[in-house]
Amino acid sequence: MSVVALRLAGPLQSWGAGSRFVRRDTETAPTKSGIIGLVAAAQGLRRSDPLETLLGLRFGVRIDQPGQLVRDFHTAQRRKRERDGSLSWSSLPLSYRYYMSDAVYLALLEGEDSLLAAIDAALRSPRFPLYLGRRSCPPAGPIALGVFEEDLDTALAVRPWLASPRTQRRTHAKTVRLATIRDAGSDEPVTETIRDTPLSFDPNRRQYEWRAITRGSVEVDNPLGTETAAVEHDPMPAVEG
Repeated sequence: MSVVALRLAGPLQSWGAGSRFVRRDTETAPTKSGIIGLVAAAQGLRRSDPLETLLGLRFGVRIDQPGQLVRDFHTAQRRKRERDGSLSWSSLPLSYRYYMSDAVYLALLEGEDSLLAAIDAALRSPRFPLYLGRRSCPPAGPIALGVFEEDLDTALAVRPWLASPRTQRRTHAKTVRLATIRDAGSDEPVTETIRDTPLSFDPNRRQYEWRAITRGSVEVDNPLGTETAAVEHDPMPAVEG
């Protein structure tokens, strides 16, 4: 197995998994539905096209730069025709929308080499515009990082840290611990589920199913780090001696 790696960075990102009506939330990390949708757009798939070739991919994400949660609200008006034939405007309810600001993520899809190579090529020359969860969230810089002969767990641990140089310098430590979220294996206990596996993006019959996930962390090198992490002193060996 191999993985195709994506760098997801931009001023704003929004990865909703259960938003409805006037409140549009975001998860703190990219969702599987968001990444499958991004890949489908790159390949030129329409919303009504089948997704079977992409649904078998194993998904994982590493939070390289957490960013900040921000809230925005939208106002809108709807034009309607009165009984006398005149046109008037009526205000729609305020909608609150949440975003992750200044965040950077490493997203990985694990699967067969030929499919991953096609995904990487599509991300480098997309058929449709790519965005980070919503159309108002364009990516900052290229998304595709390449295909690597590593399984998902290994790639989460060994891919270079993608945080901005400013963040890497300010961190000082030579290594950092980063949070990860990945598809749970069939032999792992289910500790958390999220409904973000897309079965159809068709606006007339959007369908999602539940996905079992596992949260963890990995330690990676900081290329701009200057200090060794402090080791916590344990007095017990001296006391026992």
